[in-house]
Amino acid sequence: MTTVSVRPALRRAMDWHRPLMYFAVLMAVTGVFSLGGMLFDDRILTGVPVWLKPFKFSVSLGIYAVTWAWMMSLQQRPRRWMWWAGTAIAVLLAAGEMITIVTQAARGELSHFNNTSAFESNLFTIMGASIAIVWVLNVVQGVVLLRERLAARPLAWAIRLGVILSLAGMAVAFFMAAGPTPEQQQLLEQGVEPGAIGGHGVGVVDGGPGLPITGWSTTGGDLRVPHFIGIHAMQALPLLAGLLGLAASRWTRLRSEIVRTRLVVAGAIGYGGLLAITTWQAFRGQSLVAPDGPTLIAFGVVVVIATLTALSALSSADREEVTR
Repeated sequence: MTTVSVRPALRRAMDWHRPLMYFAVLMAVTGVFSLGGMLFDDRILTGVPVWLKPFKFSVSLGIYAVTWAWMMSLQQRPRRWMWWAGTAIAVLLAAGEMITIVTQAARGELSHFNNTSAFESNLFTIMGASIAIVWVLNVVQGVVLLRERLAARPLAWAIRLGVILSLAGMAVAFFMAAGPTPEQQQLLEQGVEPGAIGGHGVGVVDGGPGLPITGWSTTGGDLRVPHFIGIHAMQALPLLAGLLGLAASRWTRLRSEIVRTRLVVAGAIGYGGLLAITTWQAFRGQSLVAPDGPTLIAFGVVVVIATLTALSALSSADREEVTR
């Protein structure tokens, strides 16, 4: 692809929703800045490089902003209030979330759950309020997107199911900040003020042994796992619909929109099952990398159901071909 053809595509993308796209550009900048911080700043916070969290949030929120801007551009009848809602999301994520995360990283302080002083606690309260408002705005916008009638049925259902699963994944974050963990509550009962209130670990203290990059706990439950999986459903399912559309040019079975739609539903069943299982697993204090028998059985059931749904969709394509 030549530079000449790339520039018009970028301009069209910026027109999807400029505030969200500008926020995505800002996230690209903070991502590079945070990556530099990890290379040249050797400070460690809760067992990981101090700039890892800003880097992860920059990548995740940047992808989120581009995806949401793209989905808003698909409206057949653009609504002015939807544009303003998207703008409010961009502002809240920038001012209420990322400024705090980056500033706290520079200070060497926790951005989430920090209870070391009234100032730190108030910062996290502002972050929590911002995210709560963003979630409500996402719900309102999601309802509108669910009702949109797109010409391509597989993509329409991918967006609808992706938005629903994404909202569920976002909601997991509320449990992280719902109140003190049992360990923190024990300290409070002893008259000791814990340095953090809330957390993503279940049965373990935040900052223990974790997976590379993500930091997800390898010794206990971690609510960040289902949170991450759920949030990115609105990228995974539309991507699946797009790949099926590309594959349709080579495989006749996939040329039917009905078949591709059913395959998207099969993918959503598998993805939703994974979200449910990892949420259940985390609340039981179980690490993602140490599943027990019930977890493996539940995962197997989800795989079987999703696979049977996909096979049924493909067999319906064969039946359609026979009846022609």
